[in-house]
Amino acid sequence: MMTQFEINMLVSGYPGKTVINGISFSMRKGEFLGIIGPNGAGKSTLLKTMSRVLRPSSGSVKMGLRDIFSIPVKEFARSVAFVSSDPSIVFPFTGLEVIMMGRFPYLRMFASESRQDIEAVSRAVETADCAGIISRPIDNMSAGERQRILIAKALAQEPEAIILDEPTSHLDISHQVQVLDILKDLSVNKRISIIAVLHDLNLAAEYCDRLLLMDDGVIVSSGTPSDVLDYATIEKVYKTVVVIRENPVSGKPFVLLAPGLKR
Repeated sequence: MMTQFEINMLVSGYPGKTVINGISFSMRKGEFLGIIGPNGAGKSTLLKTMSRVLRPSSGSVKMGLRDIFSIPVKEFARSVAFVSSDPSIVFPFTGLEVIMMGRFPYLRMFASESRQDIEAVSRAVETADCAGIISRPIDNMSAGERQRILIAKALAQEPEAIILDEPTSHLDISHQVQVLDILKDLSVNKRISIIAVLHDLNLAAEYCDRLLLMDDGVIVSSGTPSDVLDYATIEKVYKTVVVIRENPVSGKPFVLLAPGLKR
């Protein structure tokens, strides 16, 4: 199966502070990869580096055979969409206007939207199931509605991969499932690679094909949810006592907390 991303000995961070310490992994096209780990593990820094928000100190991130920093900006934006955990939309744009921003990599300077742009946005709206809210200002939407709009904006880019930082944060249970169902469908049926930071280990187990467990800037464990969600490993990394059971419906691992107990 085609390799979508190849990360080799990646070191990245911020001025005066290294956060990612020499990690390596690869990702297949169409895979749903979940990044898990405690706060401060380096998860968001990894995603920002993979999406070119941060430039690494050393090592490489490749798409196919090309280093992502050698790819022209608009070409990269047609291939990879990034959905931030804290999008900075400060004006009351309508949902449709926000989604249309996803077509920026395809627009010529001062050109109006083409029929192709409008069709791409229409497909994105349908896939993200947000037709009923696109006329409303995004700052008047609920967290779940806003997240669907931002996923539609990413889809309007017609990317090969979507990188999401905590896509289910601040969502209630039903909206968490709705958003992850959309992402899983994109992975399975459209072969779009999904890379997402997820804090809920049980949601990660249910939806992700593979998990990377990070701690202190390195990968502690990687593999299927059953491989990674081992009670001894989770207790060591999260410093809390857990019990791992099999979900009776899906057969996936299910993490139970032991309140009041610390490892």
